[in-house]
Amino acid sequence: HWDLDDEVAFLNHGSYGACPRVVREAQRRWQDRMESEPVRFFQREYQGALDRARAALGELIGASPEDLVFVPNATYGVNSVVASFPLKAGDEILVPDHAYTACHNTLDYFAERAGARVNVVPIPFPCESPDEITERILSAVTPRTVLAMIDLVTSPTALMMPVANLVSALEERGVDTLVDAAHGVGMTPLELSELGAAYTTGNCHKWLCTPKGSAFLHVRADRRDRVRPAAISHGATASTSRRTRFQLEFDWTGTYDPTALLVIPDAIEFLASLEEGGIDAMMARNRAVCLRERSRLAEHLRVDLPCPDSMIGTLAAIPLGSRQVRPAVWPLEEDPLQEWLWAEHKVEVPVFAWPALDLRMIRISSAAHNDQSDYDRLVEALANAPEELL
Repeated sequence: HWDLDDEVAFLNHGSYGACPRVVREAQRRWQDRMESEPVRFFQREYQGALDRARAALGELIGASPEDLVFVPNATYGVNSVVASFPLKAGDEILVPDHAYTACHNTLDYFAERAGARVNVVPIPFPCESPDEITERILSAVTPRTVLAMIDLVTSPTALMMPVANLVSALEERGVDTLVDAAHGVGMTPLELSELGAAYTTGNCHKWLCTPKGSAFLHVRADRRDRVRPAAISHGATASTSRRTRFQLEFDWTGTYDPTALLVIPDAIEFLASLEEGGIDAMMARNRAVCLRERSRLAEHLRVDLPCPDSMIGTLAAIPLGSRQVRPAVWPLEEDPLQEWLWAEHKVEVPVFAWPALDLRMIRISSAAHNDQSDYDRLVEALANAPEELL
C-alpha cells in the first residue's frame, strides 16, 4: 500500500509520516481538477470539499466542526495560538522540558516580545508514572501563570502525557492549556470536545498518513474569537452569514494547494480498511507491536524500560546512556550511530542527543506499514554496531 523503499527498514514514521499510495492518488485527482479549471475549483468547489474533510476529521477526533480549522502543520497552529494570546508583561507560560523544540522556540519568541516569562518544568526520564508528571507541572503553577503548553505525546521521549488530568486541573487554577497533539490523531483515540482544552493542534500527516501540509487547530468555543491565523487575509472582512469568523480566517489565508487537506476522508477510509475493527483496531495493533518491540530493544541494549506501558502509544524511546559520541545538531547532522545504521544496514531510525537530560536515545515507531522484519533488522544491526557508537 506504500511506496516506501523496499530496501529500507523504515522505523521513523514519527518524524514525517508516510502517505499510502491510494491517498496520494486521490490527492493527484484533486490536483488535476484544480489545475484543469482553477477558478471553478477555488470559487465553487473548494469550500464544500474543505467542509467535508472537516466533518470527517471532526467525527474521528470528537470535535465539533465549528471549533475546527485546518493549518499546514502543528507548529503553525501553536504559532497562531500563542501570537493571538493576550500575553502581557509579567505573565508566565508553563512548559515541560520535553516539549518539541520548534514549539518551545515559539513560546520563547512571543514571551520575550511581551515581557512575559517561560517557566520550564523538568520532567524525569526515566519516568515512573503519570502522577509524577502531573505533580511536577501543577506545583510549578504560580499566580502569574496564564498558559501551559503540554504535548499529548512528547517527541524526544515518546511519553504519553497525562493531558486529561492536567487540562482539568490547570483550568481550575485559571490556566488555559494548549495541547500540542502533533502525535495524536491516528495514534490514539481522541475526544477533543470531552477533553475540554482551550486549544489543541495536531498533524494529520503523521499517524493519519495524509500528505504533508495537513494539520488541524481545535479551539474551544469560548476562545474562538481570540485566535487568528498567522497570515491575515480575506477572511478578516468576509461575510459571516454561513461560517464563523474563526473558520473564514483560517480557511483562506491566501492561495495555496489545499489538496492534502481534501483527502483526509480518503486517509481515514483507507486506515479503517486495514483491520476488521477499523481505525481503533489498527491503532491497537500498532501499539501492541510498539510495546513488544520496545521491550525487545531494551532487553537487547540491557537497559530498563524508561516508563510504564500505560505511557506509550506507537512511539517509544530507549536511552542509550549518558555518554554522547558527538553532539548532533538537528537537522544539519545525524548522530554517528544513526548514520551507521543507515549506511551499513539501511535502517532508518532516529538516534539523538537530548541535552535536557544529557541522554542519547534511539526512538522506534510502529505504523501500519511496519512488519517484524523491520525490527529484526534493527536488532541485528545493533548487535553488530561498533562499541564506540553505542
